[in-house]
Amino acid sequence: MDDTDRRLIAELRSDARLPVATLAARLGVSRATVRNRLDRLVADGVIQGFTLRLAAEGDFDQVRAIMMIEVEGKGTEAVFRRLHGFPEVRALHSTNGRWDIVAELATDTLEAFDRTLAAIRLIDGIASTETSILLSSRKRAFG
Repeated sequence: MDDTDRRLIAELRSDARLPVATLAARLGVSRATVRNRLDRLVADGVIQGFTLRLAAEGDFDQVRAIMMIEVEGKGTEAVFRRLHGFPEVRALHSTNGRWDIVAELATDTLEAFDRTLAAIRLIDGIASTETSILLSSRKRAFG
């Protein structure tokens, strides 16, 4: 996946019903390019349905982590937009204190996790990150 694929996914996350022509205009590529990329993302299993259900969401057999992100200056919104294009990013949260953004990540392998971390760290506007792999999860009983 490259930056165009991530931007395409970000657009579809905002509105999965956008026409191919609109997606092409927003991405600055041809309709054929958008169609080919969509077909490849579906064939590769990244996009599993037209409601934009990303591969293996909620699958606890994955490598899962929390990434704390510090943003330079006033670039938080731009960083949020870039992070939306990563299918490995399951949720994003704005926070107060030392970190500006908390990202929940999930990948199928450690190698994919390493590639994702490297790609995220290259985003313009990210000053620093700290990532913790989730080893186990426990749900507190309420009531």
